[in-house]
Amino acid sequence: MRGDRSAPNRFDIEPSKITDILPSTFILERAGADTYQFRLAGTRMCEIFGKELRCTNFLAGWPLEDRHLLVRNLSVLTNQAATALIHFQATARAEQAIEFEVLLLPLFHTHKKIDRILGCCSPLGSPGWLGDKPLLSRRLVANELVWPNSDRQASIPAKSSASTIDTQNGSARIVRSAERRFIVFEGGLGRAADKDV
Repeated sequence: MRGDRSAPNRFDIEPSKITDILPSTFILERAGADTYQFRLAGTRMCEIFGKELRCTNFLAGWPLEDRHLLVRNLSVLTNQAATALIHFQATARAEQAIEFEVLLLPLFHTHKKIDRILGCCSPLGSPGWLGDKPLLSRRLVANELVWPNSDRQASIPAKSSASTIDTQNGSARIVRSAERRFIVFEGGLGRAADKDV
């Protein structure tokens, strides 16, 4: 949808084309360096977090170290049109925890700058208590910035949960999820297509 622009316009997004995921989507407005207010939040998101999210700050409620990382990522997203992938854990009472994945996509609004973010939040599991008990705390597990052009990527570790390593054939990233650790290597399909193989 972005075409030759660095990001699409807010009004290019047709809600009717994403009806299946609308309850899990949201739109943030950049109101300041550390203020990203929910303009809209899907019903499923509000249900999961146990409150109406509209007009609240996306950065509220994070530990200070995590908040600093998120502020940095969101600044790169709005200034350089990167997309962000966030992996975090949220905890309810009785130490019940669940992990989430959040995708953040840059959007232009009415100005010539990116001041809106389209997001989608998905729980990585479906425990029976989810939606019945409010999520009281959250912590960042990993986060990654990805630019539309695959030649420019940056993985930013969250508490050493994800990092980039060099290999002879390019780069790979280490991703941790709960007790598991994965090394993710760049695939060769893109390079093969470039060589008409």
